[in-house]
Amino acid sequence: MNPATGGPCQGIRNSIPSLHQLGCENEVVCLDDPGESYLVANAFPIHAIGKSKGARAANDRLLPWLESNARRFDAVILHGLWQYTSFATTKFVKKIRRSSSVDSMPSYYVMPHGMLDPWFQTAASRRVKAWRNWAYWKLIERHTIEAADGVLFTSQRELELARRPFTPYRPKQAFNVGYGVANPPADAKHLSDAYHAACPTLGNRTYLLFLSRIHSKKGVDLLIDAYADVVQRRTQRQLESPALVIAGPLDSAYSEKMQSLAKERKKMDRTLQIVFPGMLTGDAKWGAFYGCQAFVLASHQENFGIAVVEALACRKPVLISDQVNISDEIKAAGAGFVCSTNKASIVESLAILLDQSAESLARMSAAARECYDCLYRPEAAAERLLAVIDPNITAGALR
Repeated sequence: MNPATGGPCQGIRNSIPSLHQLGCENEVVCLDDPGESYLVANAFPIHAIGKSKGARAANDRLLPWLESNARRFDAVILHGLWQYTSFATTKFVKKIRRSSSVDSMPSYYVMPHGMLDPWFQTAASRRVKAWRNWAYWKLIERHTIEAADGVLFTSQRELELARRPFTPYRPKQAFNVGYGVANPPADAKHLSDAYHAACPTLGNRTYLLFLSRIHSKKGVDLLIDAYADVVQRRTQRQLESPALVIAGPLDSAYSEKMQSLAKERKKMDRTLQIVFPGMLTGDAKWGAFYGCQAFVLASHQENFGIAVVEALACRKPVLISDQVNISDEIKAAGAGFVCSTNKASIVESLAILLDQSAESLARMSAAARECYDCLYRPEAAAERLLAVIDPNITAGALR
């Protein structure tokens, strides 16, 4: 449940309050150290049974916990694939199905969170991992999918892409339940103050915001190079340019490489200002969203993009790649620009974004919020999820 690990744990935190409002109680079991600060002050029970170990991210306490507790629930949802949690949970489910009456068994669902996307098997940088995943699929993970009563997806595109990379792929049922993102706090001075405290070097300069993990999948190198080229062209036209804020955890070799790349580009053009404030959370994160000119994310693969939707909810136009699975909906809503995952396309889209008039940006801002309200409020996603788990609920399951 560490927020630094990316979207799935944030998606859980977003969905549980809306499920609670519909009368559905939730508990989470996770492989975390129970003393971690991010486990404090959650509005739902979290059972942290200790950190995982080894290449398989295993924890031998998980199976006993499931055996002692899982029958208390109507449904078990496994979030994510490719680790010990999916192996252990599926093993448990198969065991109780053999030994228990149907009435005593919780239903079992798997939510891959994009982990069946073909990109993970085709990206040149992942050849070794792709072979490993193929072997793991044949031996273990296909049984996870086949054992589930249903596989839950956050978008129709994710559901369709999941059919491509592996065979045999035989889910009993597949559901597009969507995804909801919590409404942000209202814009306020204390949010802006928190952002400026976390990122003091910019002062009141306008900025573009990237807020995510700083990972090769996110296309940060392409973004830095494209941004540098656009700024150079605008400088030649005697136009001012916003700074670029790249907010995310800095404790990785790739992050260090991106900071070095930014310094190299700045040596070539002193007008560049690229800032790495680290991971922004709480008030500082929302202050960054509300203060930015636009949100940018040129990912090579993005299952949903919680940060993209958070930007929309803060009335911010977005510039995202066509590999973000919700890009079609955002483009149709007029809430931003969609580019390909190559430098030339990002340069073109970024240049168009920065040339927008104040009136155009205002229209896109309104469209961004309308897009959020229509498609990504957590209440609707919670209803769709419950309609899958309990067909007696009349919200209607989307397949």
